[in-house]
Amino acid sequence: MYQKTVLITGVSRGIGRACAIAFAKEGYQIAGCCRTNTSLLEALRAELDTLRVPHLLLTGDVSDSGFVDRLFSETQKRFGRLDLLINNAGISKIGLLELMSDADWNRIVSVNLSSVFYCCRSAIPLFLKNRDIVAPNEACGRILNVSSIWGCSGASCEAAYSATKGGMNAITEALAKELAPSRIPVNALACGVIDTDMNRCFSDEERAALEEEIPAGRFATPEETAHALFLLSQMPSYLTGQIIRFDGGLL
Repeated sequence: MYQKTVLITGVSRGIGRACAIAFAKEGYQIAGCCRTNTSLLEALRAELDTLRVPHLLLTGDVSDSGFVDRLFSETQKRFGRLDLLINNAGISKIGLLELMSDADWNRIVSVNLSSVFYCCRSAIPLFLKNRDIVAPNEACGRILNVSSIWGCSGASCEAAYSATKGGMNAITEALAKELAPSRIPVNALACGVIDTDMNRCFSDEERAALEEEIPAGRFATPEETAHALFLLSQMPSYLTGQIIRFDGGLL
């Protein structure tokens, strides 16, 4: 029985880090990257060493197609195969659209959406290599996109972020149709409010007010989100093109 490999972008903290640990504990080999958090990446490397899990962790920018090409090439070289891609890397900027600069807009689009295109484009040929070694109804590879409920409904003062997550949802649905004949399911988890660094910009009062709006009464943890993604990765390959909300009933 071969050991499966997962590649996770934005792996140094939050949902990405929780995914790396969760999938490692399930026996996956871990490939991943982050842009600048080298100290956090080294801490993750040490934890994966403790778990005795083969891993490849690189520093680089997923909005750079050249880096993405290298990331997938080195993953293939290191592990010989790829079974799952989790497009997790993302940034946000809260503020009025009329005050947003071209640079901020372009940065959010490139990190949140262009990176998904680059990573999917690189992953598909590796997935197709698995066709001869998996069972007839088994997935040759899987793509899971970490999206947001704001890609489903839009959020005030997060127009750019909402636009990129809406684009991620659309590419999920379109690519699922394109890749279904090749047995490569593509799904997205549309997250609500997760207790990560991205949402630590809120004051205690703002957090409390937001929690009151969530029927579940709290933020989700990165570990819960990683568990949801793991469950999605184990679903039959017939489940594809779905945008699954993980929001405590917020929408």
